[in-house]
Amino acid sequence: MSGRWGRLYNGETTIDFVGRRWWGFIASGIVVVATLFSLLFQGLNLGIDFEGGVAWEAPLKNELTIDSATKILEDNNIETRSAKIQTLGGGSSERIRIQADDQSAEVRSAVQKSLSEKAKVEVAEVSVSSVSSSWGRSITIKAIRALLVFFLLVSLYIAWRFEWKMAIAAILAMVHDVVISVGVYSLLGFEVTPATVIAFLTILGFSLYDTIVVFDKVHDNTGRFGASRVSYDDIVNVSMNQVLMRSLNTSFAAILPVLSLLVLGAGVFGAVALQEFSLALFVGLLTGAYSSIFIATPLLAIFKSREPKFRALIGQRSLKADMTTLMRTGSSVSRKQSARIGTDGVGSTTTPIDAVTAVLSHPPRPRKKTRR
Repeated sequence: MSGRWGRLYNGETTIDFVGRRWWGFIASGIVVVATLFSLLFQGLNLGIDFEGGVAWEAPLKNELTIDSATKILEDNNIETRSAKIQTLGGGSSERIRIQADDQSAEVRSAVQKSLSEKAKVEVAEVSVSSVSSSWGRSITIKAIRALLVFFLLVSLYIAWRFEWKMAIAAILAMVHDVVISVGVYSLLGFEVTPATVIAFLTILGFSLYDTIVVFDKVHDNTGRFGASRVSYDDIVNVSMNQVLMRSLNTSFAAILPVLSLLVLGAGVFGAVALQEFSLALFVGLLTGAYSSIFIATPLLAIFKSREPKFRALIGQRSLKADMTTLMRTGSSVSRKQSARIGTDGVGSTTTPIDAVTAVLSHPPRPRKKTRR
């Protein structure tokens, strides 16, 4: 395999990720600010498991419509402003779901009976579920606690396996993924359920895996180039180009099944539970793959470049042919050498290996004659 795709497949691309890091930072900053504004002013559409209350589900047919359901709530003195009325599924299996504050057993039964009469079905076909507000608060606290424990354990593992600067970069990337994923739910108004929380924890695991793959290659190349005067920007660029295809393959393999769940399960068959879970996974997998390349590793380059070993080399990056030479030989080509060997005598570009050979095999200078 040759050409651009062949270089990508073999990990021989020469993309300057570090030099373009601000593009990723600016794009992420815009998205994060938009999601934070949505969370601040619009908030999250929390499900009954988090807010507590009572929910009814009935077949949406005959005289039962959203307007008639609202009228039933008003007739039973239920506040309709805070109530959530939505349709689920599609076609003949379309249903209506009504969620309101917690009500007494008499009111729950009255609404259930009224809904069955409007839909002209048996009372048993109208489901009723109730969750206390205290139980909802307990679930919320446990979800937040699980997230914090996950962050703590991940930080300790990465700091032990690699170093603490990598742990900080990985945690910042995962926070970036969570904020964007939660913000998408706020922007679109989708309901947040326990399945959504499970999906968030799942995407954090994927984001961490993708980041660890890149960090592991960076760690190996740091030891490989340890004896050479190679900047940390070069180490990061070489590492990211070498694992780029693996990262893309992993992301595609994970995203395609989730996309089928989202399109077929939720869109075609109307499974709302699949929509809640698959949407969080889809958004999280995309942001996780993006953040491991454009957030976590560039942040690591910023942190590490300021160490005494690499501080004098800040800003020095091997580009294009020089990066290829660095990948193959393990040592960088100086700027003078790069300018001298950039073209051959005819004006065509020389290959990196030939260029290095030309520099190392130049004829010796003649000795000056000394008078006797």
